[in-house]
Amino acid sequence: MEPIKIATAQFENKSGDKKYNLSVIDAISQKAGAEGAQAIAFHECSITGYTFAMSFSKEQMLAVAELIPGGESIEQLTRIAAKNNIAILAGLFEKDKDDNIFKAYVCVDKNGLRAKYRKLHPFINKHIKPGNEYCLFDLHGWKCSILICYDNNVIENVRAVKLLGADIIFMPHVTMCTPSTRPGAGFVDPKLWENREKDPTSLRLEFDGLKGRGWLMKWLPARAYDNAIYAVFSNPIGMDHDQLKNGCAMIVDPFGDIIAECRKLDNDFVTATLTPEKLTEAGGHRYIKARRPELYRDIIGKEHQSEQKVVWLNK
Repeated sequence: MEPIKIATAQFENKSGDKKYNLSVIDAISQKAGAEGAQAIAFHECSITGYTFAMSFSKEQMLAVAELIPGGESIEQLTRIAAKNNIAILAGLFEKDKDDNIFKAYVCVDKNGLRAKYRKLHPFINKHIKPGNEYCLFDLHGWKCSILICYDNNVIENVRAVKLLGADIIFMPHVTMCTPSTRPGAGFVDPKLWENREKDPTSLRLEFDGLKGRGWLMKWLPARAYDNAIYAVFSNPIGMDHDQLKNGCAMIVDPFGDIIAECRKLDNDFVTATLTPEKLTEAGGHRYIKARRPELYRDIIGKEHQSEQKVVWLNK
């Protein structure tokens, strides 16, 4: 397995404006491809926008959702990938022929759709159905998987795709800067974003503190470290509907170390070279080999009624 060069991006999307969002995806993909990146990852619902759909009716959701494959956005992504010679990972709302609605994330290259994943734990709109299977696909000889936002907070999901063979997990998000029961959480004032050129320090303090990056550092490196995988995290920056997001798209290696991170208060991307040696040199590889499933197989697999509470939805 040869090293692979991966990029991850952050940008301020426009709600419901697929044409604009795809134009930004095109521009950033072109720059990443020119730097030699073989794939670039964008955030959850980067094509459609995200939070604006919170109160949509089913009819409104169906209007913004697309068939996958067959929808215009996948066709456009394919053209962008071919033009820029790069695989693109991006998200959108999906509908099927029976008008079921899902939160989807895709990998597209010059030949078309390579992978599609449906979020297992959706919550932004009551009409979205959960996906029910994991996704595994090949990218230049590397085994890859996708887990969207909340899916990564359920640690069993990350371990499951690792055990299925994933070396790289793409983790698209729209997260941070929202209320929670944890100390220090909360929204960030949009006025700080509007005033970022005059006063970047006040905004950076909010973005990097416990409302934002400080929370991410509590768990994201651990997911990579415990499972000996590369975590490719993507997240929007700026306003997503009425919520301000802090970006900090990053790539974390199997040692739990950040090897690339976006730090601009603007649209941005970073690129890192992923090397296969770390997959087996990292401690997580040894710990997985040392497991004793007979001790906890029945405990982990015990029947359980799933509950999912998202505090900021009740603001």
